[in-house]
Amino acid sequence: MDIRAGIITTAILIVLGALLVARNGLQTLQSARKLTFYRLRQSLITRAWALFGGALVLIIISILLPIYGTPIAFHYFPPSPTVAPTLTPSVIPTITLSPTITLTPTITDTPLVSVTPTGTATPFIPLVIEAQFISVVTPNPEAVISPLVFSTAIQDSLPASPSTLFRNPIGRMYAFFSYDKMTLGAQWTAIWSRNGEYAFHESYPWDGGTGGYYYSEWAPTPDQWTAGVYSVQIFVGHVFKQAGSFTVEGTAPTAAPAPVPSTTLSPTPAPVATP
Repeated sequence: MDIRAGIITTAILIVLGALLVARNGLQTLQSARKLTFYRLRQSLITRAWALFGGALVLIIISILLPIYGTPIAFHYFPPSPTVAPTLTPSVIPTITLSPTITLTPTITDTPLVSVTPTGTATPFIPLVIEAQFISVVTPNPEAVISPLVFSTAIQDSLPASPSTLFRNPIGRMYAFFSYDKMTLGAQWTAIWSRNGEYAFHESYPWDGGTGGYYYSEWAPTPDQWTAGVYSVQIFVGHVFKQAGSFTVEGTAPTAAPAPVPSTTLSPTPAPVATP
């Protein structure tokens, strides 16, 4: 045990002694209160307070001892320097890898033409449609278009019974979406396709607000709603923003035949002989 540990242990023992002295003083004080003789009672009370004072002195000593006792002890008993052990480096053997298997080179057939996989192409506006742009307003690049919702009817300015599967006959179709940060007068385009082939488009300057609900509408004759997968692509300016698709099932109604014009025969006048 070193000097510091010994001083701390002594302080703890002094605290325990102070508690015992205070306990004896408390018992003496309780005994004095039970006596009827005045002088004897006063004597015990004086003794009890003396014990309390001794306990307080011991507490003060236990507090001051670790603070001032260590420097005083080191003054009279200076600590001897401790020699630090010297580490002797040791050589760690390394493992030398020895080849066990020698690979024999083989001939690999190299194809004359290699096909590099490409990612999914980003939708773009065909040049034929782009040539019809009339707006000169620059669209906001931060414009946002929500996923498309399809319906064949509108109720309270919202799609009625939206779905992605429809059965013939169909009159018209709406592609609803919400939008934000749109620019008034900027060109926007909706391209409809059937089974991957162009079917219809609409493109004109934006006439809605900066945020809200909008829709693209296609209303061909009922016989053009042939069964298949239809898709709609939304562009703001030249930038693709959103796309959606739906399926049409059932046979489209047959278009009514165009009326054939009837031929009316007019009577031909008979020749009149001239005398």
